[in-house]
Amino acid sequence: MFSKLVAIEPLGLISSAEKQLQSFAKEVIMYTDIPTDTNEIARRIGDADAVLLSYTSNLGAETMEKCPNVKYIGMACSLYSPESANVDIIYANSRGITVTGVRDYGDEGVVEYVLSELIRCFHGFGTNKDGSPALPWDGIAREITGTKVGIVGLGKLGGMIADALHFMGADITYFSRTEKQWAQEKGYTFLPINDVLSQSEVIISCLNKNTVLLHHEQFASMGNRKILFNTGLSPAWDEAPFAQWIEKDNLCYCDSLGALGAPHWLSHPHVRCKQVSSGRTRQAFDRLSEKVLANITAYLNANK
Repeated sequence: MFSKLVAIEPLGLISSAEKQLQSFAKEVIMYTDIPTDTNEIARRIGDADAVLLSYTSNLGAETMEKCPNVKYIGMACSLYSPESANVDIIYANSRGITVTGVRDYGDEGVVEYVLSELIRCFHGFGTNKDGSPALPWDGIAREITGTKVGIVGLGKLGGMIADALHFMGADITYFSRTEKQWAQEKGYTFLPINDVLSQSEVIISCLNKNTVLLHHEQFASMGNRKILFNTGLSPAWDEAPFAQWIEKDNLCYCDSLGALGAPHWLSHPHVRCKQVSSGRTRQAFDRLSEKVLANITAYLNANK
């Protein structure tokens, strides 16, 4: 059992999970607002030996230096790599602090978002930003059947999106750090990134946070009359070539402002951004809660 556990911000856990946290420490403090700066984060942590946080705050080395009692940091958000994390994991590990995170808890909602927006685009469902009736992407309603779709980043989420679109009849190519045997068995074609971009009408980026693969060369390969989805937590592109590309006859879809990168893009006529996290569903909160509690339980069992 921890001596003191502090959740420095809202975690998105279901109520039963929040109640269960009380059994993990002699004292539990849960804040209901987001800390304004690093000094406030350090103040909230204080002498706690366990810290929980979500994706909206950063816990860096400077802050951890002010909190010498911390032994465990639980991320109630995705952890894919130290480089993309909102916790300085390398520094934490150097101090003997265990950092845990979760994966694959909100992917289903993102898959539904991509399918929904692409179908609306192809069929012309809904209205434009000015309130006028939307028109089908091709001028006449069409299906996903036969559409050439390129996936950039074929991890868990990219694979789920590929499977869903393949079921709808799409022709899937992909770029990833390595070729996937399971993808080959499903008929998905592994290609260099520029070939994926040039051959696909719909491009879906499924990259880790702070991973940028779309530079001037890639946007040149992508060309015109394309639809780009970014499902990551940050832009997958350099802003300058994106700014040139989006002025042409192209569309960009992002669910959140974080994925889009900057508020000034919200008003662009070729940008579609809901400003929500499509992965934050009721079921995702259930999965998140289970995984956060499981991480804490595993740590405490290993350190009895």
